[in-house]
Amino acid sequence: MKNFILFIAKIIGLFFVLLCLLDLGFTQLYLNDSKHNKTNFVYNSENKIFDVIFLGSSRANNHFVPSVFEEKGLKTYNYGMSGSHLYETALLFELMLERHYKIKTAIIQIDLNICGDEPSPKYLAQFLPFIHDSETVANYLSSQPDFYLWYYIPFYRYIEYETAIGFRETWNTLMEKPNSLLQNGGYYPLKRKGINMKNSLIGLKPIRNASYEKIKALCLKNNIQLIAVTTPICENTKNRAYFDAVTKVYPEIKRYDTVVKDDRYFATCGHLNVEGATLLTKKLLKDILKKD
Repeated sequence: MKNFILFIAKIIGLFFVLLCLLDLGFTQLYLNDSKHNKTNFVYNSENKIFDVIFLGSSRANNHFVPSVFEEKGLKTYNYGMSGSHLYETALLFELMLERHYKIKTAIIQIDLNICGDEPSPKYLAQFLPFIHDSETVANYLSSQPDFYLWYYIPFYRYIEYETAIGFRETWNTLMEKPNSLLQNGGYYPLKRKGINMKNSLIGLKPIRNASYEKIKALCLKNNIQLIAVTTPICENTKNRAYFDAVTKVYPEIKRYDTVVKDDRYFATCGHLNVEGATLLTKKLLKDILKKD
């Protein structure tokens, strides 16, 4: 019986060592990558200088065309992340500033993403490889229910979020597989026209959002001009009055949700195609230059 218990103990010990080695190996890959996604791109960089950056979800990622600003001599990048929430946007922005980014103006899409402040599992996972390397990341995630499992159990976070940071994504990171999300100045163009041109905002309610408040505070502290905007949605959308409610909660948000109306400028009801995004970005640039 004693030998059997000893045997089991050795198996458990070897398994624990294996988990530690896997954790170390995966983490080192992410700590040395700046090409696979925007989170790694920011985390493993420093001292970047921008006149303008764009922040937000897919409605930033697909809507703001940096080249339009670049043509006017403004160093610009789109840090919008499709599927992300403001929770991750705030953390990504904080990491930029921690890495001594110099940013004059941050333009942030604030509309549908202001209804909640919960994390997006996919994008929350992209920060987990850095949980031991960064006090900022650890502190930011410390309120999450699984924080102690992520922090103290080796390799647990890679297992829990296998589709986001597991074996396949780690292999793609190792192989330095190109990511189209980092091309075009971070802008992801949608070329199709008019798919699913119906939507409903019924049931959505904007709130005082802690992550947005954090971004505002960071901009104030670092002397960064913050411009918050709503972005277009197709006309066949129920409860368009939702955008009125957004600006009632935050009056400083500028309304661009009706700047582009024609369905031919949309890829889906909630996302502009290349032509629509270019129109929106040109209008935004014109307004900013006029203000300056």
